[in-house]
Amino acid sequence: MKILVINCGSSSLKYQVLDMTDESLLCKGLVERIGMEGSVINHTKTGEDKIVKEVPMKDHKDAIAQVLAAIQDPEHGVVKDMSEIGAVGHRVVHGGENYADSVLIDDDVIKVMEQCVELAPLHNPPNLLGIAACRELMPTTPMVAVFDTAFHQTMPPEAYLYAIPYEYYEKYRVRRYGFHGTSHKYVSERAAAMLGKDLSEIKIITCHLGNGASIAAVKNGKVIDTSMGFTPLEGLVMGTRSGDIDPAIVTYMREKDNLSLGRANEILNKKSGVLGVSGISSDFRDLEAAYKEGNQRAELALKMFAHKVRFYIGAYFAELNGADAIVFTAGVGENDAFMRNLICADLDNLGIKIDPVKNDVRGKEAVISADDSAVKLLLIPTNEELMIARDTFRLAK
Repeated sequence: MKILVINCGSSSLKYQVLDMTDESLLCKGLVERIGMEGSVINHTKTGEDKIVKEVPMKDHKDAIAQVLAAIQDPEHGVVKDMSEIGAVGHRVVHGGENYADSVLIDDDVIKVMEQCVELAPLHNPPNLLGIAACRELMPTTPMVAVFDTAFHQTMPPEAYLYAIPYEYYEKYRVRRYGFHGTSHKYVSERAAAMLGKDLSEIKIITCHLGNGASIAAVKNGKVIDTSMGFTPLEGLVMGTRSGDIDPAIVTYMREKDNLSLGRANEILNKKSGVLGVSGISSDFRDLEAAYKEGNQRAELALKMFAHKVRFYIGAYFAELNGADAIVFTAGVGENDAFMRNLICADLDNLGIKIDPVKNDVRGKEAVISADDSAVKLLLIPTNEELMIARDTFRLAK
């Protein structure tokens, strides 16, 4: 069965087609500037050069139509007609408390996604637009929703509830949801395979470290805690997000600078993190270059990021009562040997020892722990699209 994977943003759309007989990638692409002047589709068939085509796309339906045309193109496509596509998997950011797994999309699922719009106002609306367009253009093809929040729904109440009046949970479902779940799930499964063990028998700390970053404690295949919360703002220091702060700071900032409604939220989400501390960039490559040139604020931003990752690793090590492995993934986790060294330094008391030589690697699966490390340190490139395709294949069968 061939699976089409769709990831819709507000003005962009990423897609892949995978053949699930061997999980091979047949093609991938990116549609940009949907609804704007200069909209373009980038399409790459595996083994060929990228094709770039500028074409007007007034909405997501037009964008999906261009994707379907690209994958059926006689020269650069990967299917003769749409009957070869067995199902479509959609990345959906928020499924609330309703779904602890991926699910076949029907009208009831759509209603739940619509109810979650207020929890993910920037992400669920374009996700819904993509699904609506696909259902209209491919009415007989099964559709599957794969939720970023689903993998974290195994957390116990003591981990997901906040110590605020309980009525806010009862009335408005204010709680920790967690995000990046598809990535955490994928690397957990790969970690078990690399260790030669069943996922249900091991304890793992998964570190998804990129511009957005989160950590999860996975015990016997189930998440028991994660760093992101009610929104993706909670937890680690990130590229532009503050992560954990004293909530009174929000009121203090608003009063001191007479901030308009929503301005404090914008500052904490878009102008904070390593960007806010360094004053340079949210890109860790820029920060490391500046650090090597002696920039003290760049050094401070990097150390703050590493400190918070170490903080959560230590916390989850305690919650799990030890760990078999710690996984590094996503842009920084996969490619930044300097940051991995900084995070893992002086953790010998927990049985965590990184090997500087093994750690000199980027973008491929590797064991980077020292031979005498009690805890395995694993580098695993994430593959959310493959995880979406696997769930879609499993449900569509």
